[in-house]
Amino acid sequence: MSFPILSLLIFLPVFGGIALLGISKENIKNVKVMALIISLFELVCTLPLLFAFDKTTHAMQFVERHDWIKLFNIEYYLGIDGISILFIPLSALITILCILVSWNSIQTKVREFFIAMLLLEGAMIGVFCSVDFFLFYIFWEAMLIPMFLLIGVWGGPNRIYAATKFFLYTLVGSLLMLVGIITLYIKGGNTFDILVLAEQNFPVKTQLILFWAFFAAFAVKVPMWPVHTWLPDAHTEAPAAGSVVLAGILIKMGAYGFLRFSMPILPEATSMMMMPMLVLSLIGIVYGGIICLAQTDLKRLIAYSSVSHMGFVTLGIFALNTQSVEGGILQMINHGVVTGALFLGIGMVYERTHTRKISDYGGLATNMPIFASFFLLFTLASVGLPGTNGFIGEFLILLGSFMTRPWVALIAASGLIIGAWYMLWLYQRIFFNPVNSKWDAIKELDMREIMTLMPMVILIFWIGLFPNTILDYMHVSVSHLLSQVTGNPEGIASGVQLAVNHALETANQGVQHVQQISH
Repeated sequence: MSFPILSLLIFLPVFGGIALLGISKENIKNVKVMALIISLFELVCTLPLLFAFDKTTHAMQFVERHDWIKLFNIEYYLGIDGISILFIPLSALITILCILVSWNSIQTKVREFFIAMLLLEGAMIGVFCSVDFFLFYIFWEAMLIPMFLLIGVWGGPNRIYAATKFFLYTLVGSLLMLVGIITLYIKGGNTFDILVLAEQNFPVKTQLILFWAFFAAFAVKVPMWPVHTWLPDAHTEAPAAGSVVLAGILIKMGAYGFLRFSMPILPEATSMMMMPMLVLSLIGIVYGGIICLAQTDLKRLIAYSSVSHMGFVTLGIFALNTQSVEGGILQMINHGVVTGALFLGIGMVYERTHTRKISDYGGLATNMPIFASFFLLFTLASVGLPGTNGFIGEFLILLGSFMTRPWVALIAASGLIIGAWYMLWLYQRIFFNPVNSKWDAIKELDMREIMTLMPMVILIFWIGLFPNTILDYMHVSVSHLLSQVTGNPEGIASGVQLAVNHALETANQGVQHVQQISH
């Protein structure tokens, strides 16, 4: 029997969080140090996944499978493939950075805060590892509780409203998904095994109904327009760590749900709904960008930018070809890195100024040149500067979208222009506007904060300059996924190209035949 590394990754932070209860709540330093050690060990434990992963197969790897509730054929079934593997180390890294950025900013119920962070980490990794639909739903719902607490207990003045709105939006969507799961269980032969369900041939009408049931859960989580309105409130009121984990991991769950469940299990419905999903994605891209131009709050601006950036992700997924889907998955990673880094930076400056109003800032580049340099890099990565990770993901998405529908890529490209507009304008107002005398004595980043931001800097350049080190993990799994949806491992665009090639070949044969007759 192989070592149960996925179970270790799920339950290490859970039991670590429970172990923090054994430390006196007055002993704050020990609580912080223990939480950091647990999260660091968790990240180290993810490394064997990356090194031992077989990139030549689409099959689930590191599989753990045991009977759980035999009466309903529910199993404790874990495994990862090229679509899910990268989100596990990302979750572990984001948790470490959330702990570091909260080191001094969390002053009340410190032990409970770090317990919530570790429990949330375990639930997030459980979502990416689950191969049993029932088990997936358990972890999906388990994420709600610690995230609700992070916003509702340690958030801003309107935290109760924001936490309740977040909980209700996601809960309603999740309940509709539960109905869909039960329907699949009944019609799919009394199984929750997602691999078995993906082999079933459900009637098209059933697929369409189930597609929209899953859409309710996944679109809210992304969040797609028009079910995005919970996100700005949640980001605005959440503590810095809450915003980072929300942007870095939680909103990726919706896009992951489309990839893991909607596409392979409901292929005909996915193909039929491609156009509506592309339109909704385009609306999100343009609308999210335009709304950013009207924001006066730092966190709300970055929150609405997430609506726009995640619109690119869903655009890539539903363009249904290799370039676009791989670009969508890569952009999920990129968004977690770049937007997570932006929220880390905002959390650090808010800790010093206690204001999020953009108009309150100005001239920070004079007194915080190191911070200004970090934030400039994150800004340029956000707008997709070549050489950074943001460029690679957006390029692949636009390339794949153009192969599917050229006009879709054209409209989506306008979102890049709007993104550069609001991000560079934001940077100018914060760092180069006339100096606000209130910040004459503001402190530069300390070593802990610099070390918190450095992993994001490394990832921005590493993915931007060596994207194949990331893309290689997903090639085979994405090809298999597209073959399930379109019958072609390269997707719809490749099918169109094959048709064009076939037409050209036929025309060429016709010309040769005419020439032979004329001779």
